[in-house]
Amino acid sequence: MAPSTANGQEPPVKSERTHTEGRPGQLTGDGRPDAATETFVAHRNLLFTVAYEMLGSAADAEDVLQEAWLRWSDVDLGRVRDRRAYLVRITTRQALTRLRTLGRRKESYVGTWLPEPLLTAPDVAEDVELADSVSMAMLLVMETLTPSERAVFVLREVFAFAYEEIAEAIGKSPAAVRQLAHRARSHVTARRPRGTASPAEVRKALDAFGRAVETGDLQGLLDILAPDAVLMGDGGGIRPVVPRPVVGADKVARLLIGGLGRTTAPSFRPAQVNAWPALVLQLDGALDTVMAVRVDHGLITGLYAVRNPEKLSRMQEETALRR
Repeated sequence: MAPSTANGQEPPVKSERTHTEGRPGQLTGDGRPDAATETFVAHRNLLFTVAYEMLGSAADAEDVLQEAWLRWSDVDLGRVRDRRAYLVRITTRQALTRLRTLGRRKESYVGTWLPEPLLTAPDVAEDVELADSVSMAMLLVMETLTPSERAVFVLREVFAFAYEEIAEAIGKSPAAVRQLAHRARSHVTARRPRGTASPAEVRKALDAFGRAVETGDLQGLLDILAPDAVLMGDGGGIRPVVPRPVVGADKVARLLIGGLGRTTAPSFRPAQVNAWPALVLQLDGALDTVMAVRVDHGLITGLYAVRNPEKLSRMQEETALRR
């Protein structure tokens, strides 16, 4: 991010650490973690949030943080002016590399690919801009950006880094970053939710949706779905889901009522997923599906059902997200 040395280049790798700092991940003489470890741990939630917003995958974000740590642990901290910015720069570069790899994996993914849902604490929702940026709907919008556009959008619009800092992170000129930011902002604005819904409005829509599905109330479900509602499902080829997006309130409602009507005692419980109210479907007491929604003007316009068990591990405990 911001230049870390006088000439703007990355600090050189250390030949060895001083006895007061210790080895990476080890304790110093007074029993405290070394400086590199302390700094990384202090910013870890921020770095995970950056990586997750760029990738939409918690598993890949964790891999990016591992790579970032390996590079950070060899940096001469004495020549780093802004440790937070430097860590974000390392993380961004690793995330860009992983994003391009992830793009190739998605091409061979079985069915629709959806972001990995995260169980989040209530305090994440209190940061309105952060909550909006990690919502399932926004992450899907960001999927339509190029890797560079996505990196610029996340760093600029969510984390408010300067163009010059972003240029350092993605290896482009500030002028190029400004152009990328303009394109990304225009693209996202054209595709983001049409009418901003509050968490209370989303919760109200989810309550009506859950009641209608659990009781088989077709008309009640049609009343809460927008005419152009879209249902998307991600089973990863492991669990059955709709093979492609289902469009239209009538088709979506009949599919949900018919499909869940054949299951054994479907039960929805509320959850805070990606900082927004969502529903968790339990079948026979076991986690089966995470259902996130997009709400516009009080009606559900998007339903995102994640059933791939490999994407449900982050629903066991809350994930901390920070700016």
